[in-house]
Amino acid sequence: MKKRIFTAVLLLVVVAVSTSMAGAQEINSQQGPQFDSPVVADDNTVTFKVHSPTAQTVAINGSWMGWGETLDLQKGDDNVWSVTVGPLEEYMYHYNFFIDGVSAIDPKNAHALRDGVRYASMLIVPGEASEIFEINDVPHGTLSQVWYDSPSLNLNRRMYVYTPPGYESSKEEYPVFYLLHGGGGDEDAWTSLGRTNYILDNLIEAGKALPMIVVMTNGNAFQTSSLKTAPDAPVLTRENYRQYSGLFEKSLVKDVIPFVEKTYRVKPGKENRAIAGLSMGGGHTVTATTEYPDVFGYIGVFSAGIWEGNTGLEEKFTALKNSGINLYWVGCGEEDFVMESNKRLLDMLEQTGIEHEYHESAGGHTWANWRDYLAIFAPKLFK
Repeated sequence: MKKRIFTAVLLLVVVAVSTSMAGAQEINSQQGPQFDSPVVADDNTVTFKVHSPTAQTVAINGSWMGWGETLDLQKGDDNVWSVTVGPLEEYMYHYNFFIDGVSAIDPKNAHALRDGVRYASMLIVPGEASEIFEINDVPHGTLSQVWYDSPSLNLNRRMYVYTPPGYESSKEEYPVFYLLHGGGGDEDAWTSLGRTNYILDNLIEAGKALPMIVVMTNGNAFQTSSLKTAPDAPVLTRENYRQYSGLFEKSLVKDVIPFVEKTYRVKPGKENRAIAGLSMGGGHTVTATTEYPDVFGYIGVFSAGIWEGNTGLEEKFTALKNSGINLYWVGCGEEDFVMESNKRLLDMLEQTGIEHEYHESAGGHTWANWRDYLAIFAPKLFK
């Protein structure tokens, strides 16, 4: 009797496994042909593929290409479209497919990036120049999503906080770097597209940067986070956007910094606080440091400057100089559309006698530059 029961159970198991395997094979066949994308060859050429049986045209745009430029993929067997590009330099890139004109990420690539409502797939061509963006075999810091109250904005808001390797197991106090995103972005931008936590991990392990806490909050004063807009926020126009002028900078100084210094083990004082931002965040940096000259000792302005029509700035920059600055660093691409406002900032720094470092790079208003600026700026902090 027991033998019959055992035989029956075994038969059920075999049937179940066979049915499961058949189901898996059916699912795989429904998923279409099997291939990888992207594939980086030894010579740094890169092949992209996508399966689309109904598409009439498929093209690709990558950050190694010009703005709006696309390259057609060719249709092959099993309705797989493909193209090979390069060789590409060792670096980090992003790209999108355009399937019958509709933008799409690469379904075969698990590495996706988000910048506001813009999504793209990520590609790293390995090598020495791209090592700083890689997830390397080094001690890693902790990246946390933290909620805090902002009385200045009457909102509960979210920010990302990077604590360096060893923070949890030590009693040490650390300096703090406040890193601001650009227009269209949010608190997720500097980690998703900027690779901040990996850049800091690699710089710290190499002894090029001191261990520090990095705070990346949402620069849109009408948002609680990337997840939600304040319920009473108006539909933004060029005119009513002005009502938010200066509010984020106030919340940064009055709400974010006190929260961080109460919650984390930080070194107090201006000489232990740095701030930098790209584009809109660079504008926030200029405003925060001129409106609150006694708060930040290290200042970085990436692809930003002073817009025409700003008045009373000479007096404010003079007060900033008199308050004492450890470092004022400016970076901009030679093809960046904000170059004129960047030059006005440089002129103001010269005019008011503020010592500064200027880094002009190739290219324009791109994350390729901003990641590089972070990798250059961070090693200069708190030394």
